Amino acid sequence: MAILCQLTDVAVDFPDMPIIMAHPAFPWQDEAISICLHKPQVYIDLSGWSPKYFSPTLVQYANTLLKHKVLFGSDYPLITPDRWLSDFDKIGIRDEVRPLILKENAVKLFRLNGTAEG
Repeated sequence: MAILCQLTDVAVDFPDMPIIMAHPAFPWQDEAISICLHKPQVYIDLSGWSPKYFSPTLVQYANTLLKHKVLFGSDYPLITPDRWLSDFDKIGIRDEVRPLILKENAVKLFRLNGTAEG
């Protein structure tokens, strides 16, 4: 929990710097979701865990309030992209949210299409 408090301090001190919280933050997932909701420049990536282990709360927020702030990540070579994507297909991510998580959010955040974030 202390590290998440420190992350909040960094987000306050550097409001224009994007921050990506890597890996679902078990057992602090609810706190990570709260930070991501509160700080506009904080994102969550989904690497490090198979989607089949994502908490229902994470899936709920990824589908709704955080749909533009969640990023794909496989944790290759421990979890191959094929396995991650297969498991991702089996959880309750909405069809319209799936491309956001898998590509569009990263394109926007990293300005891969030539436009500014926001």
